[in-house]
Amino acid sequence: MSPHAQTARLVAPSPRREIARIAVPVSAEFVLTLVLNVVNQIVVGTLGATAIAAVGFANSLTMILVLTLGAIGASVSILVARAHGGGDQTKLNQTVSAALFLAGGVSVLAAVPILVWGESLMRLVGASETVAAAGGGYLSLAGLAVVPTVIGALFSGVLRSTGRPRSPMVATMATVGLNAALAYLFVTGTGPFPELSVPGAGLATLITASLKAGILAVQVFGIHRVVRWQPPTGYASWWRVSRALVVLALPLGITELFWTSGTFLYNVVFQQISDDALAAAQIVNMLESLFLVGSIGLMAATTALVGREVGRGDGRGAAAWVRRIKKTGTVTGVAFGVLYGTTALVLPYLFHDMTDEVRTMATVGIALYAISQVVKVRNMILGAGVLPSAGDVRGVIFGDVVGAFVVGLPLAVVLGLHTPLGVVGVFAARVIEELAKVVIFSRRTRRVRWDAVGTRSASAERRAQPPVAREVDELEQLA
Repeated sequence: MSPHAQTARLVAPSPRREIARIAVPVSAEFVLTLVLNVVNQIVVGTLGATAIAAVGFANSLTMILVLTLGAIGASVSILVARAHGGGDQTKLNQTVSAALFLAGGVSVLAAVPILVWGESLMRLVGASETVAAAGGGYLSLAGLAVVPTVIGALFSGVLRSTGRPRSPMVATMATVGLNAALAYLFVTGTGPFPELSVPGAGLATLITASLKAGILAVQVFGIHRVVRWQPPTGYASWWRVSRALVVLALPLGITELFWTSGTFLYNVVFQQISDDALAAAQIVNMLESLFLVGSIGLMAATTALVGREVGRGDGRGAAAWVRRIKKTGTVTGVAFGVLYGTTALVLPYLFHDMTDEVRTMATVGIALYAISQVVKVRNMILGAGVLPSAGDVRGVIFGDVVGAFVVGLPLAVVLGLHTPLGVVGVFAARVIEELAKVVIFSRRTRRVRWDAVGTRSASAERRAQPPVAREVDELEQLA
């Protein structure tokens, strides 16, 4: 172990505190965001079930872009954690600078078509005429918000991987309240604000996402100065940094694409049943997210803590963090699952404008999803934290593809559209998908040899260099 790693060991807090130091602020940030998203949904819900269905359908489309392109931020988090753990500031600076070029350019290219053809796109992918008409304007604005959202996620990952997990929470606290207020003002047209109906919520999202990205940029480059603007110089440096980013981001992006596409296709199945079924599904998913993100900080903790040990070349340390985080995930999954189940009792108060049929369908979905909460948390830790940190993104892709497209979605179509179960069958299919994924992810995790991961990472770094750069490095080592 290097002297740097030995010194870090001497001053490191206890494992539980180290996990909590990263996980609690991340989870609190996401919980706060989703609480105010619930407020937004309640505001939109005053316009009726079609409005909720339209916003949920549009969000499932933009989420494909946000999470797929967010793979760039995920790869940056892993690489920054390794560079930070190894004490290589130059590599850290160049990685973040290059990633900003990549994330900004790709997200703009992806957002422009949605901005221009929002309503047509909703019709094309299966929304009913009423849902597309209500949600087209919202989708256009929410699609444009993808750009600052992806940039903000990248900055958040950098701050967490460099030991400042509370900073993104500060940025969130400064913006989410504004988002809820603006959504209410733009949707209802209160005071001097125009009454924009459903698109008003999209405009609020665009404004606050841009503001949050700006605050995070100030934190990264100004307040904390964890990164200096230092793009790679020369062909060899750009090649090395860009390849390292793409090698991680591409498979992670494919993984997120499959996962989000699967989620979207479930919404298409709900839409085929009825607008009310789609509205119920959005209520279930929204409330579940509120409690599922109570454990999402464990995913960030996995990336940061395991990545640091890999950067230090300590395979045993990485394996120990994986065991601790999995145990913590079991506890939080059970606890938040119970809390999530109790939300069925308050549906008549939160969504009093919905019909009894919508609330009944939502109650069944909440009950099924609450039972499977601990499994979803385990999948989140293994599939988005452990396996990518170990370099096994193939296992993540395999699990997501098999779980969603071989098991879950075919069952959803059969049970939801061709049996009397209807909506209940689609909810049940989603639970069965999670069970299939946890089997696959667990088996892949048991195959990881952490002692070899650090060595493999160093070898990959060497292979990422073009031939000229490798020769220069070899000459420097000989000298």
